[in-house]
Amino acid sequence: MNYRTLRAPAAEFIGTALFVLVGAGSAIANQGGAAGLAIALAHGIGLAVVVTIMLPISGGHINPAVSFALWLGKQIDAWTLGKYVLAQLLGAIVAALLIKAIFPVSAVRMSSLGTPQVSGSMSMLGAIALEALFTFFLVSAVYGTCVSPQKERVAGFAVGLVVLVCALGGGGALTGAVMNPARAFGPALIAWDWHAQAVYWFGPLIGAAAAAGLWRYLLLPPSTTDLR
Repeated sequence: MNYRTLRAPAAEFIGTALFVLVGAGSAIANQGGAAGLAIALAHGIGLAVVVTIMLPISGGHINPAVSFALWLGKQIDAWTLGKYVLAQLLGAIVAALLIKAIFPVSAVRMSSLGTPQVSGSMSMLGAIALEALFTFFLVSAVYGTCVSPQKERVAGFAVGLVVLVCALGGGGALTGAVMNPARAFGPALIAWDWHAQAVYWFGPLIGAAAAAGLWRYLLLPPSTTDLR
């Protein structure tokens, strides 16, 4: 077996684990009036760092919705999509297990391991639409800074900044501005808290598909729609 073929899935596994560890950990550790800002900064900066580190190895997807969008856009094949999504979900689960083992039991229980929650003021459809809109923004940043031949070398920073902006722009208080099924799935599985879990799958995947369609058929030059 050529273990070099595991480099990219391993990068996605480690990168997602680190991101979920920082993101869910920040939700557990930060409570009170300034919690929203601290959690948003942890997610945004954490993702920027992880994407920058893993970008040369795997493309720095760190998100099943991003991998799905790049598959729809003919940037990766179905086999790569499957490997990446599996690695991302496993990374999220391992991160949640680490959080459960390390953090204080009372804090973990109160926050359901940092599992994102939908505000009681939001309907299910409204929450899905908000996550879809945010993910459309996120995937557009990926295409514009990672895929497009006219991209600038700011990919990790740009993707992390989108997460920060969406969280501070209202999403943090309403749905958590998750935009990442793995970030929601890992903590939910270990905490066994499936509150509105469908929101964090349907919303990001719908938004990812819309962004992939826009970039593939309109914004990208034809030469960039070949499998890589």
